[in-house]
Amino acid sequence: MSEQPPTPAPKPAGAPEPEPIRFFGTTWVNRDNGYWPRRVGVSIGALVATAAAALVLRFGVEGVALSDNGGFLNGLLTAAIAVCSMMSVRRTWKVLTEGKDQLTGWMAEDRSLGAVWLIGGAGSLAAYFARSLVEAPGEGVKRAAHERAVERYGKRRTGRSGRPGAKRKR
Repeated sequence: MSEQPPTPAPKPAGAPEPEPIRFFGTTWVNRDNGYWPRRVGVSIGALVATAAAALVLRFGVEGVALSDNGGFLNGLLTAAIAVCSMMSVRRTWKVLTEGKDQLTGWMAEDRSLGAVWLIGGAGSLAAYFARSLVEAPGEGVKRAAHERAVERYGKRRTGRSGRPGAKRKR
């Protein structure tokens, strides 16, 4: 006989539902239904996308180098790409580990920094790849939020005493 996985207990009405994560849906909750192959696929995809973005940046730098504008301009362009990539890595890492609501200052959604995030896209993809080696990117943030919601739901359901149906005396 083959072992069948236990069927999950039905959730009570009004119980908090986990938020889906891109590429993973809600499989991150129990790490089932193809979670691990998806993790491997996301890691490989992020690595390939990082390499492609780096190649595009390299073509851009080589194009400027072919214009014979001098070493200063080439150095300035390389430094600009490096700084944009570092800023993008830091922002992406913070979003994936702490959540988008924790972004403040220059990392917050600001339309004027769109070019910085675009130029630093390779760095952002590299951060996504590195995070996908640890967990589904964003899983820690979603898991913490889901556990808080389940805890609040449990407290609301059972009351402060921890006993279902207990009534407060007035």
